[in-house]
Amino acid sequence: MIQSDATFDGTFPFTPHFSAAPGFRMHYVDEGPRHGEVVLCLHGEPTWGYLFRHLVPALSATHRVVVPDHMGFGKSATPAQRSYWLQDHVDNLEALVHALDLTNITLVMHDFGGPVGMGFATRHPDRIRRIISANGPTPFGQSDLFERITANARVSPWFQWIAKAEANGELEPVLGQLGFNILSTLKLNGFENNAIITDAWLSAYGAPFARPADCLGAIGWAKGFATGVHTFATPDPVADRLIRSRPALAIWGEADRTLHAEHFLPLFSAIFPAAPVRRLAGVGHYCFEDAPEEIGNLIAEFIRQT
Repeated sequence: MIQSDATFDGTFPFTPHFSAAPGFRMHYVDEGPRHGEVVLCLHGEPTWGYLFRHLVPALSATHRVVVPDHMGFGKSATPAQRSYWLQDHVDNLEALVHALDLTNITLVMHDFGGPVGMGFATRHPDRIRRIISANGPTPFGQSDLFERITANARVSPWFQWIAKAEANGELEPVLGQLGFNILSTLKLNGFENNAIITDAWLSAYGAPFARPADCLGAIGWAKGFATGVHTFATPDPVADRLIRSRPALAIWGEADRTLHAEHFLPLFSAIFPAAPVRRLAGVGHYCFEDAPEEIGNLIAEFIRQT
């Protein structure tokens, strides 16, 4: 876990907040007016709220921007006695949202933040105002979800490595040293702009994983895919109808080698057939690193229009 006041040379200057509601010390950023509409940003693997460091100031003048770190990531605790499956992260998010009483939420989801956000939306569709997927899958009870995940895994270096490493016993030892191999892990998943790599950037992404005991979140997400224990929720008819009625936007870096557009954008369009899809050429999996200004403008304009 990172020190609560760490700013990484001023690149993450936000006041830290913590909640014990999920049963562990969960960190979140909470910037902007408390009366403003809520923008809830959900990160993926193996990132944390640092991923959204450019988006927060772009929106917080007019919106309440809340950015939690999932259990085992960023400044949140990594309890040894907990499991780290998808359904656990959805439970944790639910507890935090209830503790903060967040409503009128615009979800901004990246990577496995997509399944976490959509899992929460199946339970609380009345709290959701908009859905924004940025290189983040949007599973919502689709019958072809397993086939799309399987097809993507056949062409994704990250998912190929997960399957191989779990089979030969290397997954936990390798990801248990994530603080030392964070750059290769991030690069395997994919960003195109190498100019972002600075000492502060490397420290920000490596510091949460200083010891094997700090890596349970990253291990759990990967292992859950390799062993099939993640549970993707299916909405009931009321939730299905409400979420499909919400304004939605997909933003997808086309150079993503981990979550390929051809496999995951159809999941989004199946729920939101009239929703705009913005495909960004030359932008990789970590789209908020490759094109932060462009994506910030797209999100801000979408919120204004809807």
